[in-house]
Formats: sequence, C-alpha cells, structure tokens
Amino acid sequence: MFENSSEELASHKLLILYILDKINMDLTNSQITQVVLETEMMNYFSLQQFLSQLMESKFLTTYKESDREYYSLTQKGLEILEYFLSRIPEDVTKKIDDYITLNKQSLLSDTEVKSSFIQQNNNEFIVNLRVIENQSSLIDLNLNVSSEKQAQQICNNWKKNASYMYAEIIDLLIKENH
Repeated sequence: MFENSSEELASHKLLILYILDKINMDLTNSQITQVVLETEMMNYFSLQQFLSQLMESKFLTTYKESDREYYSLTQKGLEILEYFLSRIPEDVTKKIDDYITLNKQSLLSDTEVKSSFIQQNNNEFIVNLRVIENQSSLIDLNLNVSSEKQAQQICNNWKKNASYMYAEIIDLLIKENH
C-alpha cells in the first residue's frame, strides 16, 4: 500500500478527505494519525505531507480551539471527494468505515470537553467552558476572571474534572433550599 504512483498518492489524499467526511467531525492531527496508522493505510510521514498538500490546495482548513488545532473539510474538499470517491478501493473504504464505527465514540469523547479563554482587556479574561455530547451542548459556561493565570488554571481544571464539575453544578442547581 506504500507505492508512490501518482494514482496511489491521489488515492491517499482522497482517503484523508474520506476519513474527515465519514467521521462527520473535525479532527486533530493526532486523531487523523491514529485512524490512518491503526488502519495501516499509510505511514506517518506520508500522512503529514498529504495533510500539508491538502491545506495548500484548500481542500482542508484548520482552526485552533483550546490550544488544539483541528482539521476541517472545506466545501472544495468535499466536492473533490464526491467527484473522485470511486478512486478509493472499496475494501479500503470498508476498512475505514468499520474502524470509524468501532472507534468514533472514543475519538468523539476526546473533543467533548472544551475550554478556552480570550483577553478582553488588561485585567479581564473571559473563560468559556463547555461539555458537548452527540454534538449537543450540555453546558456552556462563561466566566470573567482577572488574570491569564486564573483563566489557564480554570481551563486545565475543567479538562481534568468536567464530568464531576458538571454533575456538581446540576446538583447545586436542582437542590431545594432548606
């Protein structure tokens, strides 16, 4: 599978587009790498080269959220994929489909807890904390804090303890005052 014919190179690039389309969510470089390596579709170095080329061709775009960079399929990338989908061998798409069916939840769980902050002015930072389940927001909380250190600490604590904190917040909100 590691031949370097131009057909093979095009097929690998289409495969990356296919993975992002099929999983129906944006992925980090490490998540894409995990899918590609665990399905033995190509080696790490080829993947990185193809990701770069797909970005240059505007088939993929990236954005940063919570100090992580996510790859997203562009409309142009989707159109190319739809047009050339038949160039990806059926056994390869089946292998990817099976992998995504088995592993989507673990890939998704990695992106369910989100935290970020932006600086409003010198002593004002807005921290955004979210928990998302099945693309539905369970909690979306904005806090105003006075230092970047506090903002970063809140984000880090949220990432580590979001499920506990979410449960505590719900418990506090539905408790009857006695």
